Amino acid sequence: MTSMSRARVARRIAAGAAYGGGGIGLAGAATVGLLLAEVQLARRQVGNGVRPRVPSAEGRYGHVYDVPGEAPLFLTLLGDSTAAGQGVHRAGQTPGALLAAGLSAVAERPVVLRNVALPGAQSDDLDRQVGLVLTGPDQIPDICVVMIGANDVTHRMPPTRSVRHLSAAVRRLRTAGAEVVVGTCPDLGTIEPVQQPLRWLARRASRQLAAAQTIGTVEQGGRTVSLGDLLGPEFAANPRELFGPDNYHPSAEGYATAAMALLPTVCAALGLWPAEEERPDASRREGFLPVARAAAEAASEAGTEVTAAMPTGPRGPWALLKRRRRRRVPETAPAPVDTPDRPRTPLGDLG
Repeated sequence: MTSMSRARVARRIAAGAAYGGGGIGLAGAATVGLLLAEVQLARRQVGNGVRPRVPSAEGRYGHVYDVPGEAPLFLTLLGDSTAAGQGVHRAGQTPGALLAAGLSAVAERPVVLRNVALPGAQSDDLDRQVGLVLTGPDQIPDICVVMIGANDVTHRMPPTRSVRHLSAAVRRLRTAGAEVVVGTCPDLGTIEPVQQPLRWLARRASRQLAAAQTIGTVEQGGRTVSLGDLLGPEFAANPRELFGPDNYHPSAEGYATAAMALLPTVCAALGLWPAEEERPDASRREGFLPVARAAAEAASEAGTEVTAAMPTGPRGPWALLKRRRRRRVPETAPAPVDTPDRPRTPLGDLG
């Protein structure tokens, strides 16, 4: 599918989400039976008897930057198992810990991390997660990172419904005063247990959803980063290195790859990135595009950021497409803070 075709599909999905349209199928009716059979086979193979474990990374990072009277930054993660960090053994290897440590180093301020993500969650769980964020005892986060979408594809949730829930979550968080960065649906076409033709269908569906997620997020004032590489080309080239022991969730190296892609955008959303980096760089093929086209291009290239840039014009909203330089983030263990323990009960599904 070309970039322009993907842009048209993403625009239709986003429009359906905004205006309450019905679902646009992820696969044709003739392939549904085969798709379901392959998904069930992949689910039986994923895990290989490995019991899911999600280490808690909540706590305070960057004590070296503690200054009396200066408040820390508050970072919250929402989403599914990739946001929770399922598949690694140490808290410091989770994406939340990596982002908190990296953000603290860039801001030179402590960062308090909270994580309300739930393994197995689909986008319709975001309403509950946002409720936890906005009604809990903690202050409103300075920034929220959302990673969601894989389970929507494997459960064949209509993409219009998926994007509608994500857009509503972004709108609520932005209205409350939090910056929002969404890591869009990863490329599911490279999971080892998944065979053709599901592999092709999964790649097509996940990229369509990622593009539509970008449109919905940007229109609500958030930013997106394509996470195609989370289960994409780097994983296909190095599956033993970048996949965890269950052959589905990322390993420590895989989560580090995702965190390096997200961190520059997290910092930019908080005004912590150098001003010159906020201007489009033609040498990196950055620039202003209609949001649907920017979303389609980002879905095809992991690590690409899309953020709102201009008022709506004849061709719809415009966005700035950025290919930021990645920053390596060190593994850092959290220091505990006074936050209640929250259960991390898997829902029994892939993500």
